[in-house]
Amino acid sequence: MDTSLSELLDLSIAHEINISRLYTLFHELFEEDEDFWWQLSIEERSHAALLRNEKAAHKHAETVPENLLTDDLDALKSSNAKLESLIDDYTANPPAREEALQTAYDLELSVGEIHYQEFMNRKSCSLSDELFKQLNLEDKDHADRIKSYMQANGMSPQERE
Repeated sequence: MDTSLSELLDLSIAHEINISRLYTLFHELFEEDEDFWWQLSIEERSHAALLRNEKAAHKHAETVPENLLTDDLDALKSSNAKLESLIDDYTANPPAREEALQTAYDLELSVGEIHYQEFMNRKSCSLSDELFKQLNLEDKDHADRIKSYMQANGMSPQERE
């Protein structure tokens, strides 16, 4: 496997794990939303596991399914650093409930998650693509689920660019 592809997969796996860690923290902080956060955390860990499987399956190949990952290493590095900082900050100074939900909504719209969602929504080209999509059908579109959850709880998510 090409070194840059391997690094891209490793950073993408770390990104999914970091989002899961943040959602686990929110699960611990917000008793009224604990089931919601726990489910999202588990799904993010599942994404990481699937990426690990893709890495193992394509160990000697030069590619993984087209459009599965962003190709912007710097954006992934920056996003991972931001996630680690958020986890540290929110551990020391827990956010308000609405801030936690807004943060999650913004994260799900971030570069790595958008590319993942684009892959999940596109027409499959291969058996590998189709298997990957089938494993993740229940995980689709966290941003919409967070937005709906916020609205159901009387909050208005802010659309940010």
